[in-house]
Amino acid sequence: MRRVVVSEFVTIDGVFEDPGGVDGFAHGGWAFRYSRGAEGDQFKLDEILSADALLLGRRTYEGFAEAWPSRKDDAGFADKMNSVPKYVASETLDRATWNNSTILTGDLVHAIQDLIQKGDGTVLVVGSGSVVRYLLDHDLVNELRLMVFPTVLGSGRQLFAGIGLPRDLTLKEVRPLGDTALITLGRATTK
Repeated sequence: MRRVVVSEFVTIDGVFEDPGGVDGFAHGGWAFRYSRGAEGDQFKLDEILSADALLLGRRTYEGFAEAWPSRKDDAGFADKMNSVPKYVASETLDRATWNNSTILTGDLVHAIQDLIQKGDGTVLVVGSGSVVRYLLDHDLVNELRLMVFPTVLGSGRQLFAGIGLPRDLTLKEVRPLGDTALITLGRATTK
């Protein structure tokens, strides 16, 4: 059975919007003001290299599909991004043209549960805020990895805005990565 791991860049006030500065958000590019350090870069490389599939929302998928096919790097990050199976949760996307991509249709809970049952390993979710909230609302996330950047933006899309019910999580790890902190959370144990 696969595990669903959500990995996000977030600010102290929970904004995850446009960390790279490509979406035109007024505060876009905030993540580039800080260094993850060599350890943080290695963490992100190891994370993608160990992923067996990506689950993305339409907006994140379209951004990645535009950027990644033309990228190359010596570490293998781009090769993995381009070759890993990609699943897109979208009701509006007609075609998924990026290599090895599938649009999930119909009942999303059923489609994701089916994806989880099809094999072992990790389904990695990045960006894709509406998908993350949907997964959390349906208790389909095994682990949250939040790379927290020491900035407060005061506006922008917040990762957890609109979550249906309160969610209790278990703190698994906190560690500094350059100028950021990695917070890893798991499902709360049943009391």
